[in-house]
Amino acid sequence: MWRKAYKIQWTVEGNYLCVKACWEGVTFFLPPFGPKEGLPEVLDKMIEHAKENNFTFSLQGVEAFMIEWLEEAKPGYFTSKAVRDNFDYVYLAKDLIELKGRKFHTKKNHVNSFRKKYSDYEYIPMTEEMTKDCIEFMQEWCDERGCVKGDDLDCERNAIVEAMNNFTVLGFQGGAIFIDGKMVAFSYGEMGNDNTAVIHVEKGRMGINGVYSIINQEFCSHTFSEAIYINREEDMGIEGLRKAKESYQPIKMIEKYNVGLKL
Repeated sequence: MWRKAYKIQWTVEGNYLCVKACWEGVTFFLPPFGPKEGLPEVLDKMIEHAKENNFTFSLQGVEAFMIEWLEEAKPGYFTSKAVRDNFDYVYLAKDLIELKGRKFHTKKNHVNSFRKKYSDYEYIPMTEEMTKDCIEFMQEWCDERGCVKGDDLDCERNAIVEAMNNFTVLGFQGGAIFIDGKMVAFSYGEMGNDNTAVIHVEKGRMGINGVYSIINQEFCSHTFSEAIYINREEDMGIEGLRKAKESYQPIKMIEKYNVGLKL
């Protein structure tokens, strides 16, 4: 969904998928996707590609296990730096669904207050037909926030539109909250593996108290009740987003690193 914003290019080298991206003028690679075997050879090709195309070799979004793989593949070759803004937040699914205990008291109150004030609200699982409503929602969302063509908010809107236009093909699952027939929030994600769901996007209308609490609880309970964990991805260093994600009491942070070559 971010392929246009990040100018994504990809190729297959042996058993590896190699992805190159560019953001704010910086070109970089994602960590190569594939088995441990053959990693030194594919790294050599990526490093050579960077040299030939005049950009500094780097990998972004690298998890801790891959740091170990890289060191084993080419000992003493790389530097790594943890990037807090890119850490993923992981929660117990039952925590987000049940909101039990003192630590979720405020969240539970938000949900209950919303249900009391908007007693006739509807939660509807996402369908192909509803994606058009989501696209219209995102245009209004962007207008409310004063999006400027090419800025971060506009790129986010375009990425979500891309996802909506390819919702079924990408295998996403989603849901939306409606009040008086009007969409006021939606969310979508997918199962990342057998026990962990990943929530990619969660959007709500301004001025409706509790709307984010209710879409999170409803979407998780309707769609990911069989999951053990839910990954709500990173906060990108946005203060409000960090505060919101920390308030749901993550049980784990998945550290992400930027990797470069030693001089």
